[in-house]
Amino acid sequence: MDTETASPSSSPPPPARKRMPEWLPRAMVLALVFFGLFLLGDWAFHRLTGILIILLVAFFVSLAMEPAVGVLARRGMNRGLATGVVFVATFVCVIGFLAALVTLLVHTVSNLVREAPRLLDSGVGWINHTFNQHFTLHDLSDRLLHESTVVSNYAQDAANNAWGVSTTVLGGVVQVLTIALFSVYLTAGGPKLRRTVCSVLPPQQQSTVLHAWDLAIDKTGGYLYSRVLLAIISAVVHGAFLALLGLPNAIALGIWFGVVASFIPTIGTYLAAVLPILVALTVDPIDVVWIAIFAVLYQFFQDYILQPRITARTVDVNAAVALLAVLAGGALLGAVGALLAIPATATVQAFLSEYITRYTVTEDPRIDRTAARKRD
Repeated sequence: MDTETASPSSSPPPPARKRMPEWLPRAMVLALVFFGLFLLGDWAFHRLTGILIILLVAFFVSLAMEPAVGVLARRGMNRGLATGVVFVATFVCVIGFLAALVTLLVHTVSNLVREAPRLLDSGVGWINHTFNQHFTLHDLSDRLLHESTVVSNYAQDAANNAWGVSTTVLGGVVQVLTIALFSVYLTAGGPKLRRTVCSVLPPQQQSTVLHAWDLAIDKTGGYLYSRVLLAIISAVVHGAFLALLGLPNAIALGIWFGVVASFIPTIGTYLAAVLPILVALTVDPIDVVWIAIFAVLYQFFQDYILQPRITARTVDVNAAVALLAVLAGGALLGAVGALLAIPATATVQAFLSEYITRYTVTEDPRIDRTAARKRD
């Protein structure tokens, strides 16, 4: 009864409409802004990756050139002039190596083409005599006919893509010149650049940054100069050995051997031996055996006797670590990463050796008991 006669004013009020929190619109706007900035930064990073790699390479080149420029500057030469002298000398050495390499390749290919019939005849005769077969040059040419067709098709495709190849070569030349230009600027203005960087840091951090910079210069420059010294020794030794064998262009072959064997870790000597072996095939095939034996012996001599003495005062990276670093650098940045991998690894290794505490290793008691039993 009371319920039926109750006035409408006594009914419960409708629930209040929930209002949006005041912070939510602002958060949504900020989220959209940050997401847009992220997309913009990602787009810009991918656009600027090539320039960043060029700057990275130029920075490492300047680190490698810094010791030589510093020596000339301390002797009273203007720093800009010292930078020019060092880079011109480096450019002349690189051009000389490339000229020697091109000369070697032209002579080797021409000699192989000229001696190919004699080499094929000797090879077929050796196979027939060793394996009791009856091959002839005519049979071999028939079997190679299909391969020659494939090669000719590949050559035709390459000729059709000559414009693309030319563009790639031109782009590579432009990148090299850009790296050289940035390297000159970074090397000539090295002290000013360090002061500029340190001017935005607190005083307690400036000494750390300067020490890290000097450490990178020492390790990168030390790696380069130790490799150059190893390359000179290897070039002289291999050039003399190849001259004793009577191979043509022994000096150029020695330079090739020294550079490739010294700047490519672990397997450089074996890669460098390929070109002298091809040359030896056109002169006297028995020389191939002597070159292979000498390459293996020299690799052992360089890795375990010569290199530890040279790198004791510069930089020493374990051969397995160096090869792993080169493979990782090549996977990340291609040929550029492979070139920068070892000096970067040496710098990181130097940082770890300075800032990581090392403790004396406790002797294994089992080793002590084994040694005691041997003494008894």
